[in-house]
Amino acid sequence: MMAKKEKQLKVTLTHSVAGTLPKQRRTVKAIGLNKISSSVVINATPEMLGMVNVIAHLVKVEEMK
Repeated sequence: MMAKKEKQLKVTLTHSVAGTLPKQRRTVKAIGLNKISSSVVINATPEMLGMVNVIAHLVKVEEMK
């Protein structure tokens, strides 16, 4: 049985985390984003999509092909 290939997302931090809630700052760090304009490619699992949803106002999300 072949495993389905998960979609990948490129997440880019576009706004500062200054003035945000501590939970949002921890989420940004957990995803692997550090500075503004830093990007990471993540698998689109339900857990990661939930994390991205928490910080949706701080990031730009693009679907990778």
